[in-house]
Amino acid sequence: MIDQSVNKLSQRESKLYTIALALAMFTIAYNFAEGIIATWFGYEDETLTLFGFGVDSFIELVSGVGIMHMVLRIRYNPTANRDGFERTALRITGTAFYLLVAGLIIGAAIVVYTGQKPETTRWGVIIACISIIVMLGLIYGKRKTGNALNSEAILADSNCTLVCVYMSVILLVSSGLYELTGLPYIDAAGTLGLAWFSYREGKECFEKASSDKYCACDHD
Repeated sequence: MIDQSVNKLSQRESKLYTIALALAMFTIAYNFAEGIIATWFGYEDETLTLFGFGVDSFIELVSGVGIMHMVLRIRYNPTANRDGFERTALRITGTAFYLLVAGLIIGAAIVVYTGQKPETTRWGVIIACISIIVMLGLIYGKRKTGNALNSEAILADSNCTLVCVYMSVILLVSSGLYELTGLPYIDAAGTLGLAWFSYREGKECFEKASSDKYCACDHD
C-alpha cells in the first residue's frame, strides 16, 4: 500500500513538472512571436515604445530558455543549486537588458530632440492588451503548479512574470494616450518607463547569477 501511494505521488509530481515545462516552452514561443510582431510594427509605425517592447520580448525569450532548463533541473534534483548553464543565461540576459536600457534612453533623447512622433500607436494598444491577458494566464498557471509542487523556484518565476505585465501596462498607457491625444513626447515617456523596468530586470539577473536565490522580485 505504501509503495503504491508513493508511486501515485511520483506520477502526480511528474505530471505537474510536465505542465511547468509546457508553460516555460509556451513562454518562449509566445515571446518569440511577440518580439517579431512588436518590433515590426514598432519600426513601421515609428513608435519607439512598441519597438523597445519587442526587443524586450526577445530578451525574455533568452531568459525563458534558462527557466526551462531550471524546471528540468529541479524535476530530477529539487535540492540542487543553480548550475553553470543557468548562471550564464542570467548574465547574458542581464547584459542584454542593460544594453536595451542604453538604447531606449538614447532613442528617447533623439525622439525628444527631433520632435519625432509615431504615425499611429494602435498596434501598441492591441499588442499590450493581448500581452497582459497572456501573462496573467501564465502567472496563474505557474502559481497553481508551483503551489502544488511546493516549489520555490516555480513560484519565484511566476512572481517575476509580473514585470512583463507592468511593461505591458506601460505600453498600453503610452500607446492609448498618444492614440487619443496625439500629444508629443508620450512615446518617449513610455520608452523611459520600459527602460526603468529593463534596468531592474538586468540588475536582478546579475544578483541571481551570483547567488542561489531564486528571485529578487521586490518590484514595489
